Amino acid sequence: MGRWFLNQWDRINSNRTLSHGILSESSDSGSEEEDDEALFEDDLEYLRSLDPKETQEQDQYKVLGLAKLRILATDDQIKRAHRQKVLRHHPDKRKAAGEEIKEDDDYFSCITKAFEILGNPVTRRAFDSVDPTFDDDVPEVLKKEKDNFIEVFGPVFEQNKRWGVKTPVPLLGDMDSSREDVDRFYSYWYEFDSWREYSHLDEEDKEKAGDKWERREIDKINKAQRKEKKAEETKRIRKLVDNAYNSDPRIAKFREEEKNEKLAKKKAKADQAKARKDEEERVKKEQEDAERKEKEAKEEADKVKKAAEKKEKDELKRLIKIERKRLRTFSKEQNYFVNDDDEKVTHLAEVEKMCDIYTCEQLKDLVERLEKDKTKSREVFIREMNKLNNKMEEERIEEAQMTGKTSTEGSSKAGSEWSTEELQLMIKAIKLFPAGTVNRWEVCAEFIAQKNNSAPRTAKEVISKAKEMQSGNFAMSSLKEEVNKMAYENLQKGQNKKVLEIAAKESEASQRTETSAEMMGINNSPWNPDEQKLLEQALKTFPASTPERWDRISETVPNRSKKDCMKRYKELAELIKAKKAALAAAKKS
Repeated sequence: MGRWFLNQWDRINSNRTLSHGILSESSDSGSEEEDDEALFEDDLEYLRSLDPKETQEQDQYKVLGLAKLRILATDDQIKRAHRQKVLRHHPDKRKAAGEEIKEDDDYFSCITKAFEILGNPVTRRAFDSVDPTFDDDVPEVLKKEKDNFIEVFGPVFEQNKRWGVKTPVPLLGDMDSSREDVDRFYSYWYEFDSWREYSHLDEEDKEKAGDKWERREIDKINKAQRKEKKAEETKRIRKLVDNAYNSDPRIAKFREEEKNEKLAKKKAKADQAKARKDEEERVKKEQEDAERKEKEAKEEADKVKKAAEKKEKDELKRLIKIERKRLRTFSKEQNYFVNDDDEKVTHLAEVEKMCDIYTCEQLKDLVERLEKDKTKSREVFIREMNKLNNKMEEERIEEAQMTGKTSTEGSSKAGSEWSTEELQLMIKAIKLFPAGTVNRWEVCAEFIAQKNNSAPRTAKEVISKAKEMQSGNFAMSSLKEEVNKMAYENLQKGQNKKVLEIAAKESEASQRTETSAEMMGINNSPWNPDEQKLLEQALKTFPASTPERWDRISETVPNRSKKDCMKRYKELAELIKAKKAALAAAKKS
């Protein structure tokens, strides 16, 4: 009713009569027929060549005169085309015109069949899927001439977009298309969903089957053939997309841009890492420089301090040597302040005791008081000797009170008196086996017994004597006092001359030893841990087969001569040997 309703509406609004509307309608109908003449072709020769028995293989669009429009033809155009064909080729029309008509073999049935197929959306889609004019060819991959990529693949995608279920279908675009558009295009086509199907090519019609079993079998065969053709169509579309993707110069351009972008990001990241590393190294270097400068300043200050201390110590040694020499010389000149030879040994021992115990200031003060009035020097010396002995006695009493019961028990168990050699060996053993040594006091007792070739002391005796000697500041002095006491006892037995000679020699030897050590280049100062470590490392570095071994070893140990290193090596060898023997004996016991 649409066309006639619009004509009536136009007539009412334009105040025209019904006759005007009929004339207008007739004129519209005439113009429409003229348009159909130009739009719908009529190939009589093709129609006459058709076989009414083979209507399935004919070109349905060409039969109705829609060969130009084909899939683009609308339902209304299909109806008008059929109407036109009916008006022109109906058997009654042709028979009235004098044409001979074959009742069973007339081509008009082909027109009717074409309208049945194209007039039904389902059968029309089946025919469109196998349109004989559609080109299924796929362009090959472009290897060299990629500049005409759009011209080669663009029309192919334009033709194949008719099969897309999802619309709108993205097109190939041009060489200036953005990466998002290109990615969207290939994403769509790689997931392309086609409505194309092949039921129109079924070899047998199941409706012509004799029973339901035959229909099922025919339907099964037709479905298998359709599935096979559908799979081939899917491969064809995939091949088309793959060839286009591999030929697309835009993909290469995008890959190059992505590569450059990744390289730029990588370079930027590397630059940042390098800058961060350089900054960390700079900060670290500044910190190390600051620490190094601080360390150097500290070392320089320590060096200056040590040099000053060494200088002060050397100066103190020099001064105390001078004062000792003054005291010994003055005492010798005054015949050790004695009137007879019986007390000469005692006074000689007291002079040596003062030289060992007194400081530089005390020695200087004593010598000045002695030299002040030589006639009273004996009185001054006797008074100083009594003062020193009284002080040492007070300290012994105080030490005895501090040790208390332990000292008393130790002395009661000690049995025989300790000889001077045993005391010296005990002091040496205590230094050789420090605190922490397994069975320390048993080892010390064994060490004393081996060296002295006497009856072994018990561990309790060694502990008691060690506490007695180490409790005060005059342990070594008391040891020397005992030695002097023994010398005095020997003097009383009639060995006056021999003891005097020995005492005088020892007094002179103590002075010569200090000067001779300096002349021979021997450093009598104790070895510190750093020097000991350097010596041990040098002994490992330069084995016995090394030429001029001790010269090289002495070069690695500052402030120590070749003789110092050799002397220290012998001492260490003797100590290790004695230590091993003592440990072995302690294990056996």
